Amino acid sequence: MVAATLAWGNQTLADLEKVEGKAELIAGRIVRHMSAGFRHNRVAANIYRSLHSYESTTGVGAAVTDNVGFGMKYSLASGRQSFSPDAAYSAVFPTETGIVEGPPAFAVEVRSDNDYGAVAESEMAEKRADYFEAGTLVVWDVDWKRSETVAVYRSSDPENPTVYLRGEIADAEPALPGWRMSVDDVFAN
Repeated sequence: MVAATLAWGNQTLADLEKVEGKAELIAGRIVRHMSAGFRHNRVAANIYRSLHSYESTTGVGAAVTDNVGFGMKYSLASGRQSFSPDAAYSAVFPTETGIVEGPPAFAVEVRSDNDYGAVAESEMAEKRADYFEAGTLVVWDVDWKRSETVAVYRSSDPENPTVYLRGEIADAEPALPGWRMSVDDVFAN
């Protein structure tokens, strides 16, 4: 289990709010993330634009871009206390400042160059488990580099994703009822 291998620190969500750039709070330590590349950012932006359109249409919740923090009042079993997905949808409209309280209903993780291989797969699986423990309903694992696929993980069946290919339409049911996005649009330039 990850929590047993982590050195627990004493940093808090208040400390995390002061950090410049992308970071998450795990086991009382602020963990910084490296900057994403252009293609990674473009894919996340495509998804955000579609989510923002859904927000505008439904008037419920809020679409957010990369680097918005979601914080839990308690630590998860792994020690994680926050998330900073590449794009996400909050079921409630967050306050205008600070970290969003609670998990996103829907989170998007776009793979970076270093998100491949056995260690990376294990880390991504652990992070998805953290999302689901926190209450996130759906997590997208977006592979822009190798396969141009969208793997949709649902809290109801977290070990068996639905994988969407180019030419198909992905969804985020039950987190975002009725929202759909073409995989071609996810990877559009």
